[in-house]
Amino acid sequence: MTLDPVHFDGIARLARRIDHGTDERDRRALAETVWEAFLDPLRHDERSVLEPVDEQARRLVDCEGVALRDREFPSEHGLDAGTINPTTFKNGLVVDIAQAAMSATPSDLDLHRSRTTVMTVHSNDETMMVDETWGTFDAGYSQSRAVKIPPLPRFAEGVVHALALYLAESKHARDHADTVSDLLVLDGPLYPRGLLRWADQHPDLADFLLEDPRPTTVLENYVRLVEDFVERDVPLVGFVKNPATRVLTRTLQSKRDVDISVPWSDDSALFTRLLERGEYVDDVDGERWERDTSSLSYTNWFRSRGGVDRPLSAEGDALGVERRLDREAYEVTFFVIYDPRDDLLYRIEAPYAFTRDPERRERLTMQLLQDVAIAHGPPTIVAKADELARISNSEKASLRETLEERFDAAQDRTYDDHRWDDQPY
Repeated sequence: MTLDPVHFDGIARLARRIDHGTDERDRRALAETVWEAFLDPLRHDERSVLEPVDEQARRLVDCEGVALRDREFPSEHGLDAGTINPTTFKNGLVVDIAQAAMSATPSDLDLHRSRTTVMTVHSNDETMMVDETWGTFDAGYSQSRAVKIPPLPRFAEGVVHALALYLAESKHARDHADTVSDLLVLDGPLYPRGLLRWADQHPDLADFLLEDPRPTTVLENYVRLVEDFVERDVPLVGFVKNPATRVLTRTLQSKRDVDISVPWSDDSALFTRLLERGEYVDDVDGERWERDTSSLSYTNWFRSRGGVDRPLSAEGDALGVERRLDREAYEVTFFVIYDPRDDLLYRIEAPYAFTRDPERRERLTMQLLQDVAIAHGPPTIVAKADELARISNSEKASLRETLEERFDAAQDRTYDDHRWDDQPY
């Protein structure tokens, strides 16, 4: 049933009761103040949490022009992992399954065939046993492993999901690292952000990070991956499609010596205001903002040492993982691209080991700008990896039915599961 017009209008009228505070012109002006006064460097408790790698600047590149330029890296590989999402069964098991895949341009059919599959299993029944050895399938092209998660009832779903996803992705990346000759693009952040965030969420999860070897093993895979690529002098980057970091906005909010109100929900909202170009034009209802969609805009690279990026900074402890290079080499650096055609912002991350060199930093910048301009969104190599790794909704349903048979236990369903069963996927 749809809303009747009178109901729609009644709901819409609620907006009149809300004074949304600072107007858009003032917010743009405030964003400019933040850019000019706070980011070179941004400090929190006398620590530098964000600072430019090179000169702080905002730049433009014509969409068509950058799409037609010669490519900086002749070949690219992409990496992604997909999951069925955490599933609870009536015998108390909480399970998630992830599969990782790597894409290549030019295409490599043997590489595309390969998968790394991980099933993580949680139960409050301590007698539950899991054979955690790695095995192979598909004539040796693929490998799989089941992993038991210790009792963590409040966080079971989040833990089984994160460990399945990051273990599959990091293992697949390391096993196929030598096939990458020019550039690897991870679909997502450079390090396992979801796992690193646990330390700030709850003491139980912080203890799990310190006491259980599994999260540390996963993070170690990413650290070794960076080392492998540095040793072979082949760069890797992470392409974050939905950046939601709050290092900048949270640090600004915490400043007691500065009278500033932070209206942005996260760093992406602030960077969008800084990079969006256009002008106010007259309209029948007054002035409106008209966006210029001819060019991609982007920032310089920044070094990030705050929030979940702190453990891999030079002063962080990396959750106890040994780092074999100088500590600065692992630090997260990033720049952001704003695509006005869709009003979307993307964050590209890379280890400082690859961005400290100005020439390579510029090559990485232009390659990712070209990828976004051509694809009208995330790079094609990322979309290709996503397609290989994705588990469709119908496949998820079939896998859950198979697990019900193997476990001799039905899925612990809710009314919402029943409600949406008949909806098209």
